[in-house]
Amino acid sequence: MLLQPGQKLVMIGDSITDCGRARPVGEGLGEATGKGYVALVDALLGSTYPGHRIRVANVGISGHTVRDLKARWQTDVLDLKPDWLSIMIGINDVWRQFDLPRQPDRGVPLEEYEATLDELCARTKPVLKGLVLLTPFYIESNAADAMRARMDAYGTAVKKLAAKHGALCVDVQAAFNAVLKHEHSSALAWDRVHPGLTGHAVIARAFLQAVEYRWTGA
Repeated sequence: MLLQPGQKLVMIGDSITDCGRARPVGEGLGEATGKGYVALVDALLGSTYPGHRIRVANVGISGHTVRDLKARWQTDVLDLKPDWLSIMIGINDVWRQFDLPRQPDRGVPLEEYEATLDELCARTKPVLKGLVLLTPFYIESNAADAMRARMDAYGTAVKKLAAKHGALCVDVQAAFNAVLKHEHSSALAWDRVHPGLTGHAVIARAFLQAVEYRWTGA
């Protein structure tokens, strides 16, 4: 596995990452890491690689866009001194363009989204052992759906930035697409954005595959 003993993994994002995690930093016992994919990643790392003692910290905040991440980057990323950083952002950047069309300042245009994420990656990559970028997603099988199509464009930007910065890229949309061949979106998320436990397991599985997690441990 790419994550090594004693390393610290910080996972930042929006509500999909947050999932009720502890404040100010979601790390520790009980539901400190929340009730979503971060908690599943933490639990699986701890159960399969107990000797590695990998620290997982959740700093997702519900409703956030890439603008919000930039505003709290120093305290919520750099000051935590992660070895590995996982970033999944973009859903609200796109969603606000659709559910709040009369407030155009709430969404984040693609060009600004890509430029801001690029800046954050460039600022942080030199102090990391590893960087993981996860694409935003929309749990909708119809790729022609307006919001799904827009989300795919933001996902393409994430893939481009991952290649530019030598980061691992987790195509979360592709992971959901595989499940959507067999399940309707309503079985995974009532609003096609906030998944239940199965959806969070889809994200956790895709992340763990990217870092070369093995069920048998080392």
